Amino acid sequence: MLISNPSFVSYSKILSAAPSCLYRSPSPRKTPLHGCTMTREQYILATQQNSLPRTENPQFYPVGIYGWRKRCLYFFVLLLLVTMIVNLAMTIWILKVMNFTVDGMGNLRVTKKGIRLEGISEFLLPLYVKEINSRKDSPLVLQSDRNVTVNARNHMGQLTGQLTVGADAVEAQCKRFEVRSSEGGRVLFSADEDEIVIGADRLKVTGTEGAVFGHSVETPHIRAEPSQDLKLESPTRSLVMEAPRGVQVNAAAGDLKATCRKELHLQSTEGEIFLNADTIRLGNLPVGSFSSSSPSSSAPRQTIYELCACPNGKLYLSPAGAGSTCQSSSNICLWS
Repeated sequence: MLISNPSFVSYSKILSAAPSCLYRSPSPRKTPLHGCTMTREQYILATQQNSLPRTENPQFYPVGIYGWRKRCLYFFVLLLLVTMIVNLAMTIWILKVMNFTVDGMGNLRVTKKGIRLEGISEFLLPLYVKEINSRKDSPLVLQSDRNVTVNARNHMGQLTGQLTVGADAVEAQCKRFEVRSSEGGRVLFSADEDEIVIGADRLKVTGTEGAVFGHSVETPHIRAEPSQDLKLESPTRSLVMEAPRGVQVNAAAGDLKATCRKELHLQSTEGEIFLNADTIRLGNLPVGSFSSSSPSSSAPRQTIYELCACPNGKLYLSPAGAGSTCQSSSNICLWS
């Protein structure tokens, strides 16, 4: 039985708290209370436990998420789970298609020396590398629909060299262009603003028109190939060979011919012209004639002539006689 007034307590709870205790009053006389006694401390403790206010009709509130909020939460959790599954499947598919491995991706392999790329590769943007090497058993091919350009720059980003391989020409722009041999690194060809140097053992020109030089050519030796002729020709102008210490033309096993349409001049300003041969022939020299005092129809044919010279140096032949006949046949000098 509960007491409506909270200041009072039920005897049942008091008795249950101390059923076998005695109440001790200040007087030495002991008075039993319904066969049970209790101390003051037990009474106070029993009364404090029932001093809280009580309500007649207590209300209970549910804990958690219910209704449409719960359904929305489950929907978002399900959507997140589906998205995670789709992302995982796409990741696995990309790894499978791109052939991702521990060493690299597809034909691209990452090694200790760098990156190794096998097969045909396309670069849509500029490629910056330090060194490009091909496989030992394969060539290195650089291919482009328009041109292939290789640029070299200094630490300030300025262009110092450029090599362009186009459809019409191969252009190299640099301070000095060199071609070296594979063995020893000897310079085979070099070109700069001042000169062009060819360091090969032999320069061979196989064109039908030969080599055309716009200016002078300086060389210590001009030689044709074995069993081939050497020809120096100027189609429309003169051909000049000059040397301060002499010009030597030698035909060791053949003839030496000098042919011209007009005059052939052999001139020595300080020395002499020396002709040394077993036989010296001067063909097509004019022959002078003279009238003898006693002509004879039965005179033998003239086979011996005398070589005469005019004051201007012109040579002519005169029929030989007992004495010199140059004076009598000097009419050729009058027309020279």
